[in-house]
Amino acid sequence: MATDLAIFAATSGHSGVDRVLRNLVPAIAALGMRVDVLGVEGHGPVFAELPDGVRHLPLGASHVNTAIPALVRYLKAERPAALLSDKDRVNRAALFARWLARVPTRVGVRQGTTVSVNLASRKASERWLQTASMRYIYPHADAVLVPSHGAADDLAAYARLPRERIHVVPSPIITPTLQLRAAEGIEHPWFAPGEPPVILGVGELSERKDFATVVRAFARVRRERSCRLLILGEGRRRPALEALASELGVLDDVALHGFVPNPYPFMARAAVFALASRWEGMPVVLIEALGLGRPCVACDCPSGPREVLDAGRVGPLVPVQDDARFADGLRRQLDEPTPEAVSRAAVADYTDVASARAYLAALGFTEFQ
Repeated sequence: MATDLAIFAATSGHSGVDRVLRNLVPAIAALGMRVDVLGVEGHGPVFAELPDGVRHLPLGASHVNTAIPALVRYLKAERPAALLSDKDRVNRAALFARWLARVPTRVGVRQGTTVSVNLASRKASERWLQTASMRYIYPHADAVLVPSHGAADDLAAYARLPRERIHVVPSPIITPTLQLRAAEGIEHPWFAPGEPPVILGVGELSERKDFATVVRAFARVRRERSCRLLILGEGRRRPALEALASELGVLDDVALHGFVPNPYPFMARAAVFALASRWEGMPVVLIEALGLGRPCVACDCPSGPREVLDAGRVGPLVPVQDDARFADGLRRQLDEPTPEAVSRAAVADYTDVASARAYLAALGFTEFQ
Protein backbone atom coordinates (compact mmCIF):
# COMPACT_ATOMS: atom_id res chain seq x y z
CA MET A 1 0.00 0.00 0.00
CA ALA A 2 1.12 3.54 -0.73
CA THR A 3 2.44 5.71 2.06
CA ASP A 4 0.06 8.47 3.12
CA LEU A 5 2.48 10.59 5.11
CA ALA A 6 6.25 10.81 5.48
CA ILE A 7 7.77 12.68 8.42
CA PHE A 8 11.24 14.17 8.06
CA ALA A 9 12.83 15.57 11.24
CA ALA A 10 16.20 15.76 12.95
CA THR A 11 15.64 16.40 16.65
CA SER A 12 17.77 16.29 19.78
CA GLY A 13 15.97 13.20 21.10
CA HIS A 14 14.56 14.93 24.21
CA SER A 15 13.03 18.20 22.99
CA GLY A 16 9.45 19.39 22.82
CA VAL A 17 9.44 18.52 19.11
CA ASP A 18 10.41 14.94 20.02
CA ARG A 19 7.44 14.68 22.35
CA VAL A 20 5.14 16.16 19.71
CA LEU A 21 6.23 13.64 17.07
CA ARG A 22 6.24 10.66 19.44
CA ASN A 23 2.60 11.44 20.23
CA LEU A 24 1.56 12.49 16.74
CA VAL A 25 2.77 9.48 14.77
CA PRO A 26 0.80 6.81 16.68
CA ALA A 27 -2.31 9.01 16.69
CA ILE A 28 -2.14 9.45 12.91
CA ALA A 29 -1.57 5.71 12.45
CA ALA A 30 -4.60 5.00 14.65
CA LEU A 31 -6.70 6.93 12.11
CA GLY A 32 -5.76 4.35 9.49
CA MET A 33 -2.96 6.28 7.80
CA ARG A 34 0.31 4.70 6.69
CA VAL A 35 3.31 6.67 7.97
CA ASP A 36 7.04 6.60 7.24
CA VAL A 37 9.39 8.25 9.74
CA LEU A 38 12.60 9.17 7.92
CA GLY A 39 15.65 9.00 10.17
CA VAL A 40 18.87 11.03 10.26
CA GLU A 41 21.63 9.19 12.12
CA GLY A 42 22.28 10.51 15.62
CA HIS A 43 19.02 12.43 15.74
CA GLY A 44 15.49 11.79 16.95
CA PRO A 45 12.68 11.28 17.17
CA VAL A 46 13.25 7.89 18.77
CA PHE A 47 10.32 5.53 19.24
CA ALA A 48 10.37 2.77 21.84
CA GLU A 49 7.85 0.87 19.74
CA LEU A 50 6.29 1.62 16.37
CA PRO A 51 2.57 0.99 15.91
CA ASP A 52 1.11 -0.93 13.01
CA GLY A 53 1.24 1.03 9.79
CA VAL A 54 4.42 2.94 10.70
CA ARG A 55 7.90 2.34 9.31
CA HIS A 56 11.17 3.87 10.49
CA LEU A 57 13.43 4.34 7.47
CA PRO A 58 17.00 5.54 8.12
CA LEU A 59 18.28 7.74 5.30
CA GLY A 60 21.90 6.69 5.85
CA ALA A 61 23.20 10.18 6.61
CA SER A 62 24.22 11.99 9.79
CA HIS A 63 23.32 15.52 8.66
CA VAL A 64 20.16 17.01 7.20
CA ASN A 65 21.91 18.35 4.10
CA THR A 66 23.74 15.11 3.31
CA ALA A 67 20.42 13.28 3.67
CA ILE A 68 18.90 15.15 0.72
CA PRO A 69 19.99 12.64 -1.99
CA ALA A 70 18.47 9.77 -0.02
CA LEU A 71 15.33 11.81 0.57
CA VAL A 72 15.05 12.44 -3.17
CA ARG A 73 15.38 8.71 -3.87
CA TYR A 74 12.75 7.95 -1.24
CA LEU A 75 10.29 10.47 -2.70
CA LYS A 76 10.75 9.09 -6.21
CA ALA A 77 10.32 5.48 -5.08
CA GLU A 78 7.51 5.82 -2.51
CA ARG A 79 5.71 8.99 -3.67
CA PRO A 80 3.94 9.66 -0.34
CA ALA A 81 0.84 11.80 -0.52
CA ALA A 82 2.34 14.30 1.94
CA LEU A 83 5.65 15.09 3.65
CA LEU A 84 5.82 16.87 7.02
CA SER A 85 9.06 18.50 8.16
CA ASP A 86 9.99 20.49 11.25
CA LYS A 87 12.51 23.33 11.87
CA ASP A 88 13.96 25.62 9.27
CA ARG A 89 16.98 23.66 8.05
CA VAL A 90 14.88 20.52 7.66
CA ASN A 91 12.09 22.49 6.01
CA ARG A 92 14.49 23.85 3.39
CA ALA A 93 15.84 20.36 2.72
CA ALA A 94 12.33 18.90 2.36
CA LEU A 95 11.25 21.51 -0.19
CA PHE A 96 14.52 21.23 -2.13
CA ALA A 97 14.25 17.43 -2.23
CA ARG A 98 10.64 17.60 -3.45
CA TRP A 99 11.75 19.98 -6.24
CA LEU A 100 14.60 17.66 -7.26
CA ALA A 101 12.39 14.56 -7.14
CA ARG A 102 9.68 16.18 -9.28
CA VAL A 103 6.89 14.38 -7.44
CA PRO A 104 3.39 15.64 -6.54
CA THR A 105 3.91 15.03 -2.81
CA ARG A 106 2.40 17.83 -0.74
CA VAL A 107 4.93 19.38 1.68
CA GLY A 108 3.96 20.87 5.03
CA VAL A 109 6.66 22.78 6.91
CA ARG A 110 6.38 23.40 10.65
CA GLN A 111 7.85 26.15 12.80
CA GLY A 112 7.42 25.46 16.50
CA THR A 113 8.58 28.77 17.96
CA THR A 114 8.05 32.54 17.70
CA VAL A 115 10.55 33.19 14.94
CA SER A 116 11.20 36.91 15.31
CA VAL A 117 12.24 36.59 18.96
CA ASN A 118 14.10 33.34 18.40
CA LEU A 119 16.17 34.76 15.52
CA ALA A 120 16.95 37.95 17.40
CA SER A 121 19.35 35.93 19.58
CA ARG A 122 21.11 34.24 16.62
CA LYS A 123 24.20 35.22 14.66
CA ALA A 124 23.67 37.66 11.80
CA SER A 125 24.50 35.03 9.17
CA GLU A 126 21.98 32.60 10.64
CA ARG A 127 19.32 35.30 10.84
CA TRP A 128 19.90 36.17 7.20
CA LEU A 129 19.71 32.55 6.05
CA GLN A 130 16.57 31.67 7.96
CA THR A 131 14.85 34.93 7.07
CA ALA A 132 15.56 34.37 3.38
CA SER A 133 14.40 30.78 3.73
CA MET A 134 11.05 31.74 5.22
CA ARG A 135 10.43 34.61 2.81
CA TYR A 136 11.48 32.97 -0.44
CA ILE A 137 11.30 29.18 0.09
CA TYR A 138 8.31 28.69 2.40
CA PRO A 139 5.88 30.11 -0.21
CA HIS A 140 6.56 26.92 -2.21
CA ALA A 141 5.21 24.76 0.64
CA ASP A 142 1.66 23.46 0.42
CA ALA A 143 1.11 24.26 4.10
CA VAL A 144 2.92 26.14 6.85
CA LEU A 145 2.09 24.88 10.34
CA VAL A 146 2.59 26.53 13.74
CA PRO A 147 1.34 25.62 17.25
CA SER A 148 -0.26 28.93 18.31
CA HIS A 149 -2.04 31.99 16.95
CA GLY A 150 0.69 34.24 18.32
CA ALA A 151 3.35 32.28 16.46
CA ALA A 152 1.23 32.45 13.30
CA ASP A 153 0.83 36.23 13.48
CA ASP A 154 4.53 36.65 14.15
CA LEU A 155 5.58 34.39 11.27
CA ALA A 156 3.21 36.12 8.85
CA ALA A 157 4.65 39.52 9.73
CA TYR A 158 8.29 38.49 9.90
CA ALA A 159 8.38 36.21 6.86
CA ARG A 160 5.88 38.30 4.87
CA LEU A 161 3.67 35.28 4.34
CA PRO A 162 -0.09 35.56 3.83
CA ARG A 163 -1.66 34.91 7.23
CA GLU A 164 -4.37 32.75 5.67
CA ARG A 165 -1.71 30.30 4.42
CA ILE A 166 -0.47 29.59 7.96
CA HIS A 167 -2.31 26.81 9.80
CA VAL A 168 -2.52 26.84 13.60
CA VAL A 169 -2.58 23.20 14.68
CA PRO A 170 -2.74 22.11 18.34
CA SER A 171 0.17 20.01 19.52
CA PRO A 172 -0.59 16.38 20.50
CA ILE A 173 0.25 16.58 24.20
CA ILE A 174 -2.58 15.06 26.24
CA THR A 175 -2.51 11.28 25.81
CA PRO A 176 -3.52 8.22 27.84
CA THR A 177 0.20 7.51 28.22
CA LEU A 178 0.72 10.86 29.93
CA GLN A 179 -1.75 9.91 32.64
CA LEU A 180 -0.21 6.45 33.05
CA ARG A 181 3.33 7.79 33.34
CA ALA A 182 2.19 10.42 35.82
CA ALA A 183 0.78 7.67 38.04
CA GLU A 184 4.20 6.06 38.48
CA GLY A 185 5.79 6.39 41.90
CA ILE A 186 8.69 8.65 42.78
CA GLU A 187 11.13 8.40 45.64
CA HIS A 188 11.93 11.96 46.59
CA PRO A 189 11.83 13.17 50.18
CA TRP A 190 10.27 16.51 49.24
CA PHE A 191 7.06 14.78 48.16
CA ALA A 192 6.57 12.84 51.39
CA PRO A 193 3.40 13.57 53.41
CA GLY A 194 3.67 16.65 55.58
CA GLU A 195 6.51 18.25 53.59
CA PRO A 196 6.29 21.88 52.38
CA PRO A 197 4.70 22.52 48.97
CA VAL A 198 6.95 22.08 45.94
CA ILE A 199 7.07 24.56 43.06
CA LEU A 200 8.23 22.80 39.89
CA GLY A 201 9.98 23.93 36.73
CA VAL A 202 10.86 21.67 33.79
CA GLY A 203 13.11 22.48 30.85
CA GLU A 204 16.59 23.14 29.57
CA LEU A 205 18.71 25.33 31.84
CA SER A 206 19.13 27.99 29.17
CA GLU A 207 18.71 31.73 28.71
CA ARG A 208 15.45 31.19 26.84
CA LYS A 209 13.82 29.21 29.65
CA ASP A 210 14.97 31.86 32.18
CA PHE A 211 14.91 29.83 35.38
CA ALA A 212 16.77 32.72 37.02
CA THR A 213 13.45 34.57 37.19
CA VAL A 214 11.85 31.52 38.81
CA VAL A 215 14.65 31.32 41.41
CA ARG A 216 14.36 35.03 42.24
CA ALA A 217 10.59 34.80 42.52
CA PHE A 218 10.87 31.70 44.70
CA ALA A 219 13.32 33.50 47.01
CA ARG A 220 10.74 36.26 47.54
CA VAL A 221 8.06 33.73 48.45
CA ARG A 222 10.41 31.64 50.58
CA ARG A 223 11.10 34.63 52.83
CA GLU A 224 7.43 34.54 53.84
CA ARG A 225 6.54 30.84 53.95
CA SER A 226 7.96 27.35 53.88
CA CYS A 227 8.16 25.96 50.32
CA ARG A 228 10.68 24.41 47.93
CA LEU A 229 11.70 24.76 44.30
CA LEU A 230 12.57 21.72 42.15
CA ILE A 231 13.83 22.17 38.59
CA LEU A 232 14.07 19.21 36.21
CA GLY A 233 16.43 19.72 33.31
CA GLU A 234 20.05 20.19 32.38
CA GLY A 235 22.00 22.91 30.60
CA ARG A 236 24.84 25.39 30.65
CA ARG A 237 23.09 27.78 33.07
CA ARG A 238 23.34 25.30 35.94
CA PRO A 239 26.38 26.92 37.65
CA ALA A 240 24.83 30.38 37.38
CA LEU A 241 21.53 29.17 38.83
CA GLU A 242 23.27 27.43 41.73
CA ALA A 243 25.26 30.58 42.43
CA LEU A 244 22.09 32.69 42.32
CA ALA A 245 20.26 30.40 44.75
CA SER A 246 23.25 30.59 47.11
CA GLU A 247 23.44 34.37 46.82
CA LEU A 248 19.73 34.67 47.64
CA GLY A 249 20.07 32.34 50.63
CA VAL A 250 17.71 29.64 49.35
CA LEU A 251 20.15 26.99 48.12
CA ASP A 252 18.95 24.46 50.70
CA ASP A 253 15.40 24.74 49.35
CA VAL A 254 16.30 24.69 45.63
CA ALA A 255 17.14 21.45 43.83
CA LEU A 256 18.44 21.28 40.26
CA HIS A 257 17.58 17.64 39.76
CA GLY A 258 18.93 17.25 36.22
CA PHE A 259 17.24 15.61 33.26
CA VAL A 260 14.55 13.09 34.21
CA PRO A 261 13.14 10.75 31.52
CA ASN A 262 9.74 10.76 33.19
CA PRO A 263 8.96 14.16 34.76
CA TYR A 264 5.22 13.53 34.98
CA PRO A 265 5.00 12.02 38.49
CA PHE A 266 6.77 15.18 39.71
CA MET A 267 4.32 17.34 37.74
CA ALA A 268 1.31 15.51 39.09
CA ARG A 269 2.45 16.04 42.69
CA ALA A 270 3.72 19.64 42.46
CA ALA A 271 1.82 22.38 44.24
CA VAL A 272 2.48 24.86 41.40
CA PHE A 273 4.07 24.58 37.96
CA ALA A 274 6.25 27.54 36.93
CA LEU A 275 7.18 28.62 33.39
CA ALA A 276 9.29 31.76 32.88
CA SER A 277 10.34 31.39 29.24
CA ARG A 278 11.35 34.52 27.35
CA TRP A 279 9.84 33.10 24.17
CA GLU A 280 8.12 29.93 22.99
CA GLY A 281 5.86 28.75 20.19
CA MET A 282 3.50 26.84 22.44
CA PRO A 283 5.16 25.46 25.58
CA VAL A 284 4.66 21.70 25.75
CA VAL A 285 5.44 21.44 29.46
CA LEU A 286 2.78 24.03 30.33
CA ILE A 287 0.14 22.01 28.47
CA GLU A 288 1.33 18.82 30.17
CA ALA A 289 1.12 20.39 33.62
CA LEU A 290 -2.38 21.72 32.96
CA GLY A 291 -3.39 18.33 31.57
CA LEU A 292 -2.36 16.83 34.89
CA GLY A 293 -4.53 19.35 36.72
CA ARG A 294 -1.77 21.51 38.11
CA PRO A 295 -2.08 25.20 39.03
CA CYS A 296 0.33 27.14 36.80
CA VAL A 297 2.12 30.49 36.64
CA ALA A 298 3.67 31.61 33.36
CA CYS A 299 5.39 34.58 31.82
CA ASP A 300 3.35 36.27 29.11
CA CYS A 301 5.99 35.56 26.49
CA PRO A 302 5.54 35.31 22.76
CA SER A 303 3.84 32.95 22.12
CA GLY A 304 1.48 30.43 23.68
CA PRO A 305 0.98 31.01 27.41
CA ARG A 306 -1.61 33.75 26.92
CA GLU A 307 -3.66 31.47 24.67
CA VAL A 308 -3.52 28.34 26.79
CA LEU A 309 -4.09 30.23 30.08
CA ASP A 310 -6.97 32.16 28.51
CA ALA A 311 -5.45 35.60 29.12
CA GLY A 312 -4.88 34.81 32.80
CA ARG A 313 -8.24 33.23 33.64
CA VAL A 314 -6.67 29.78 34.13
CA GLY A 315 -3.49 30.95 35.84
CA PRO A 316 -1.47 34.12 36.44
CA LEU A 317 0.32 35.64 33.44
CA VAL A 318 3.19 37.95 34.34
CA PRO A 319 5.60 40.12 32.33
CA VAL A 320 8.76 38.42 31.10
CA GLN A 321 11.68 38.64 33.60
CA ASP A 322 9.51 40.29 36.28
CA ASP A 323 10.34 38.19 39.34
CA ALA A 324 8.25 40.36 41.70
CA ARG A 325 5.08 39.77 39.67
CA PHE A 326 6.03 36.12 39.23
CA ALA A 327 6.29 35.81 43.02
CA ASP A 328 2.79 37.32 43.32
CA GLY A 329 1.53 34.64 40.93
CA LEU A 330 3.14 31.89 42.97
CA ARG A 331 1.58 33.23 46.16
CA ARG A 332 -1.83 33.33 44.51
CA GLN A 333 -1.60 29.73 43.32
CA LEU A 334 -0.30 28.51 46.68
CA ASP A 335 -3.13 30.28 48.54
CA GLU A 336 -6.01 29.70 46.12
CA PRO A 337 -4.93 27.22 43.44
CA THR A 338 -6.76 26.93 40.15
CA PRO A 339 -9.17 23.97 40.43
CA GLU A 340 -7.94 20.82 38.69
CA ALA A 341 -11.01 20.70 36.44
CA VAL A 342 -10.32 24.23 35.17
CA SER A 343 -6.69 23.42 34.40
CA ARG A 344 -7.61 20.24 32.54
CA ALA A 345 -10.39 21.92 30.56
CA ALA A 346 -7.98 24.59 29.32
CA VAL A 347 -6.05 22.00 27.27
CA ALA A 348 -8.94 19.87 26.01
CA ASP A 349 -8.01 20.70 22.40
CA TYR A 350 -4.48 19.35 22.81
CA THR A 351 -5.31 15.64 22.80
CA ASP A 352 -3.38 13.41 20.44
CA VAL A 353 -6.54 12.51 18.48
CA ALA A 354 -7.67 16.11 17.96
CA SER A 355 -4.17 17.12 16.98
CA ALA A 356 -3.71 14.26 14.51
CA ARG A 357 -6.91 15.21 12.70
CA ALA A 358 -5.88 18.88 12.60
CA TYR A 359 -2.44 18.01 11.16
CA LEU A 360 -3.95 15.80 8.48
CA ALA A 361 -6.48 18.47 7.54
CA ALA A 362 -3.72 21.08 7.22
CA LEU A 363 -1.68 18.67 5.06
CA GLY A 364 -4.53 18.38 2.57
CA PHE A 365 -6.19 15.08 3.50
CA THR A 366 -9.75 16.01 2.61
CA GLU A 367 -11.41 13.30 4.70
CA PHE A 368 -10.27 15.19 7.84
CA GLN A 369 -11.31 18.66 6.73
